[in-house]
Amino acid sequence: MFQGTFLTVLLTRWLVITAAILLASSLLPGIHVASVPTAFLAAAILGILNTFLRPVLLLLTLPLTVLTLGIFAFVLNALMLLLVAYFVPGLEIDGFSWAFLGALIISVASWLANRFIYQQNGVHRGKPDVIDLERGDDGKWR
Repeated sequence: MFQGTFLTVLLTRWLVITAAILLASSLLPGIHVASVPTAFLAAAILGILNTFLRPVLLLLTLPLTVLTLGIFAFVLNALMLLLVAYFVPGLEIDGFSWAFLGALIISVASWLANRFIYQQNGVHRGKPDVIDLERGDDGKWR
């Protein structure tokens, strides 16, 4: 696993999202990215929107997300991708269905890559292999 400072992790995640956007544009004919700098800009804006706007939207649509067993969260991801395409010149998405599929590809690629990227926040305590129990004077196990 990759450990590093906050800035290193942030830049690595930015590169991962950029690569995921380029992957989605190469796999799906409905998503068009004009150049690599366009993908970098789209990844930056997507990261900012996912940091600030997406949690608010998830909270507001929580009943609908629970009712659909979490599938509406993917709809929100597609809407966020469409919003990024609106703001970034050179990123074009032909419709909601392409945005939905692109958001799925970006989410899966980002999730797989981020499994290997984490920031260490203090002491990491894993689960112990063995639990030692002792019987106290009062008969209770501790």
